[in-house]
Amino acid sequence: MLRCALASLLSAAVVVVTPAPASAATTWTVTGPSTGSPTAAQVTLNDNGTLSFGVSSQGRAVLSPSAIGIETSTADLTRNLTFTGRSDRTVTEAYTMTTGKQRSRSTVYSETTLSFTGTGGARLDVVVRASDTGAAYRYVLPGSGSVTVRREATSWTVPASSNAWLLPAHPEDQGYPVQTTAGAAASGTFRVPALFESGGAFALVAETNLDGRYAAASLTHSSGSGTYGTVLDGAITTTLPLATPWRTAAVGSLASVTQSTLVDDLSAPSRIANPSWVRPDTVAWSWLTEHASPSSESRQRQYIDFAARNGWGYVLIDEGWQESWAPGVIAYAKSRGVQVILWFNSSGLWTAAQRETWLPRIKSWGAAGIKVDFSYEFTQPTLQWYDAILARTAELQIMINFHGSATPRGMQRTWPHVLTAEAVHGAEQYLRAAKNTILPFNRNVIASMDYTPVIFSPFNRDTTPAHELATAIVFESGWQHLGDNPESYESRPEALRILNQLPTTWDESRLLGGRPGQDAYFARRNAGRWYLGGISAQSARTYATPLSFLGSGQWLLETVRDGSNSSLVRETSVVTSTSTLSVAMLERGGFASVACPYTAGLTTCGTPISVLRGQASGRCVDVPFSTEVNRTRVELFDCHGSANQTWTATAARELKVYGTKCLDVDGGGTADGTPVTIFDCTGGTNQQWNVTTDGAVVSVASGKCLDAVGAATANGTQLQIWPCTGGGNQRWSRS
Repeated sequence: MLRCALASLLSAAVVVVTPAPASAATTWTVTGPSTGSPTAAQVTLNDNGTLSFGVSSQGRAVLSPSAIGIETSTADLTRNLTFTGRSDRTVTEAYTMTTGKQRSRSTVYSETTLSFTGTGGARLDVVVRASDTGAAYRYVLPGSGSVTVRREATSWTVPASSNAWLLPAHPEDQGYPVQTTAGAAASGTFRVPALFESGGAFALVAETNLDGRYAAASLTHSSGSGTYGTVLDGAITTTLPLATPWRTAAVGSLASVTQSTLVDDLSAPSRIANPSWVRPDTVAWSWLTEHASPSSESRQRQYIDFAARNGWGYVLIDEGWQESWAPGVIAYAKSRGVQVILWFNSSGLWTAAQRETWLPRIKSWGAAGIKVDFSYEFTQPTLQWYDAILARTAELQIMINFHGSATPRGMQRTWPHVLTAEAVHGAEQYLRAAKNTILPFNRNVIASMDYTPVIFSPFNRDTTPAHELATAIVFESGWQHLGDNPESYESRPEALRILNQLPTTWDESRLLGGRPGQDAYFARRNAGRWYLGGISAQSARTYATPLSFLGSGQWLLETVRDGSNSSLVRETSVVTSTSTLSVAMLERGGFASVACPYTAGLTTCGTPISVLRGQASGRCVDVPFSTEVNRTRVELFDCHGSANQTWTATAARELKVYGTKCLDVDGGGTADGTPVTIFDCTGGTNQQWNVTTDGAVVSVASGKCLDAVGAATANGTQLQIWPCTGGGNQRWSRS
């Protein structure tokens, strides 16, 4: 089922330029493909036979000319080079992603190949591509036989005064983001991507198309300098011909850089012919707030129940699961419409024999995916292990999340079953608003980011509840592992209402505003709906943005923001594309919004969810003690909006609780006083109800009303069906 597929169209003529001495032409410019393209890349052959590379945007240098080149065991191709020829073509590609900021993509590049010879006749091609939003280059070494790559001369130069947002080197790419200037940054090593700004123009430096034929590159810096060199992550032994990973630079406005797909565009096409089995979705996950819980079968079943009643597709069972009970739990999850992801230490899957022991086994259990931990940086041997496990999991149709890993660099296009990767100083570390507002502009631009967001429980954080909620929209991840526990989410029904509506794949993503380290505001579209998220690291303020991206007609805008005393407030309004969203934000606060086409009477973009509040009692229809046992009789209890009081009205006229149980007239009875209970949804008329405009809830089977026994109003008053009288004990409001 694997194949090497190039879903691209290579167009335009190839022009071969007759070899000429270096003095004939020392600078070559490659501009983006559109007329008047703002992007231009320049390659210069200097008088001493060295090469440099720079990028300009809107006619202004964003990355100044800086040394490039490569040295191997057979040739030093960093100096004494002579130009021998040039060829040009236009590259047009269209492809589809399973993850990321935009599913369907198309791109056009101007490509120039510059050929050189070095000492002893060694050959080097520098392949340059320029789009309207960025530029990239790679080294191509013709020939045959084995070769060792000793170093790259690759470097990037910006003014030393440029603003810089950097990721310090860390074995698992979990360095705390640094906000500094290019020159003031400490001496040492930084990971890509690295974001720079000078004069309002931004550049995001990264790499892509990385696999086991090479090793990852990091940036090296000497304090005081605006130049960042390159160090390779370990020794590289490979064979010729060799095409190195692309060295990439997205350039332009902050929005252009943040919305860039350059890293995916330049990666190898998908090796999975039909990835329809790959299913992104929201994931319930217990480890972060309950470290011991993955070893508890009963607790994992509770997480499965929570995921089922909220429509979340997955539960991740982290370190501690046992082979003795995992198959049964996976089967139970399947019966509830939930899939299971299992944690593995990479050391348990390092050899082919280990992979053949475990991967087919968990596939036979019904596991949908794995979380592989502690794979660390991208040395060549580690990347060769990635190549092997990616190929085998693709064959078995097992999805994958790399934890404790380096940042993917084009991997998700080549292997679309990679739904996310950690490689971030995420919620597991601690939650800081300033950090959160940097990550969408560097780390999360180039790959899905498993931050494990949305923590409401007491935790080491300085963010507000609405800030936490918004990170589920601001941070992109194909598997969005939400890090808190069911009780925490169910105690905040306003937040849960939003979370239950969120997709984890996007047709379009727009940066509405913000600045790294200060704030970030995104709008993301899935099908016909828009999802807006904003987070701030600043003082209290009102954020306003035009809604001009909405389509025609009226839209319901459902917004959750911070209230007083750590509460959340839900607001709705009917808007159009000429409207402006205005949200009051607390210090280090945020907001989350959903916009859907409006029809008369619509009050939520989600499935209508409400409590049923008795007119006479002021108390809510409640499943005692949150039990899910069939034939549990419902009763009145003080309203708190948790899952055992939350009822979903379906098109089949059911009133569902927990997502799988229905409000049920016990035993299909129709007699006066028949108890009202919960039961597995069967589609029977004893589970169908008409909610009238005056607040009655009428059983379709009997024509009788939902009734508080004896017109009582106390907690624990049981409910039944009774001939409709119009009394307050038979009137229910929904909110």
